[in-house]
Amino acid sequence: MTVPIAVLDCDLLLYGRGHRTLDRFKLEDVTDEYLVSTYGFPRQFIYYLVDLLGANLSRPTQRSRAISPETQILAALGFYTSGSFQTRMGDAIGISQASMSRCVANVTEALVERSSQFIHFPEDDASVQQLKDDFYTLAGMPGVLGLVDCTHVAIKAPNAEDLSYVNRKGLHSLNCLMVCDARGLLLSAETHWPGSLQDCTVLQQSGLRNQFEAGMHKDGWLLGDNSFFLRTWLMTPLHIPETPAEYRYNMAHSATHNIIEQTFWSIRSRFRCLDGSKGTLQYSPEKASHIILACCVLHNIALEHGLDIWSSLTMGQMEQPEEEYEHMESLDSEAYQVRKELLITHFS
Repeated sequence: MTVPIAVLDCDLLLYGRGHRTLDRFKLEDVTDEYLVSTYGFPRQFIYYLVDLLGANLSRPTQRSRAISPETQILAALGFYTSGSFQTRMGDAIGISQASMSRCVANVTEALVERSSQFIHFPEDDASVQQLKDDFYTLAGMPGVLGLVDCTHVAIKAPNAEDLSYVNRKGLHSLNCLMVCDARGLLLSAETHWPGSLQDCTVLQQSGLRNQFEAGMHKDGWLLGDNSFFLRTWLMTPLHIPETPAEYRYNMAHSATHNIIEQTFWSIRSRFRCLDGSKGTLQYSPEKASHIILACCVLHNIALEHGLDIWSSLTMGQMEQPEEEYEHMESLDSEAYQVRKELLITHFS
């Protein structure tokens, strides 16, 4: 005798048809304050994301109660910004663990697909010059095209044998290489590097280095700390400054480069799933990398919409990262000459 197998909708089974889910939730019924406190963003920003991602999130489905794009976005934003485990956030908004996972996955992939649209270096001459002018205004450092640094995001151990993700603190992490402008807008983000790799190794193997070595970004340089090698396109501080010009250069370098530390702080403050206080990202390295990149995309979209978290929080509360790198000596004589000319021309 054949026993029929019923395919059950898990949300229907758990909550029933009459349960108030986010598909019945109306943004017009609540205040911006509620939306910001629960999902991290105001109403108009959420509407923008629905317009931006709606086509990706409205794929055909066999389920009778397909989750709307608006619901998927709210669920994903709740996870990104709260750092809560999916089961807890799913319970709070009235969808199951399985549905919560689908929402986060769908929205994450839709944002990752648009990463090149929102994270990129300026291309036209006027925008590149404005980029340099903005940096020069900060502390008098000329020719700067971006600030580069790495930050680690904790992830679960992929498996007991794989030590490539164990960082120098003995924790599993992804080492993320990022570049930002003077406002903290990300110009480049590579979020997939194993935590065991040193910052200089990540940069050496990165697509970012390939761009600069190929001359895609001419007549300027990045600013990086002493965890990187000095290059013609990457200016680092002097290890032991001796002259007044060298001290002035180091001070201008430090004041300018500090913006990327503020940017890391801003991203972690807004997207609590990345800050480690709620535990590690419970995903494979690939999926965790995509979640980090999705948050980077949202960070840039938020800045473009005037949602600057720096102005809403006291910067004095920012914890300064521990200096863990070793001073990297470069054998690039051309790079030394470029920095020497910079010292003579602008800081003597």
